[in-house]
Amino acid sequence: MGILNDIFGNGNGNENEDETRKETSNEDAKLLLRKEELNIDKTRVQTGEVEFSKEIIEEQRTVDVPVIREEIVIERRALNNEHSDTPITDEETIRIPVSEDRVVVDKYTVVTGEILAHKNIVEDTKHIDETLRREEARVNKFGNPDVIESVTDQQSHQ
Repeated sequence: MGILNDIFGNGNGNENEDETRKETSNEDAKLLLRKEELNIDKTRVQTGEVEFSKEIIEEQRTVDVPVIREEIVIERRALNNEHSDTPITDEETIRIPVSEDRVVVDKYTVVTGEILAHKNIVEDTKHIDETLRREEARVNKFGNPDVIESVTDQQSHQ
């Protein structure tokens, strides 16, 4: 076994006891540290809908329309029994046409307005609170070993 067994392994040879502990047989050992990062994406969902329709409203309207009608006035006058050359017959008839205004009601439609609908895009900011975890190396020293720690900042580009 290597000299780092006490740091990265349990030293008892039982590898199934804890899968996070690994034994190494060489003098070098590597422990990968990981962290969580946010992967933020958006998806469009329907939050509702607006429906346009028309409703027919009826109202009773009363309008006064002036109309004209004719009427016949018959006047009788007494004459002083004047002499006439015309004999008495049934054939003499006088017809006078009589008329009046009749109100004709017709309906027609007119455009009184229009309703337009369109969507506006409104940009908001949603605040997301999320807990991220990361792994940090912990070095436990057993006994009095000499350990030299150096920090290099390497970013792997995969």
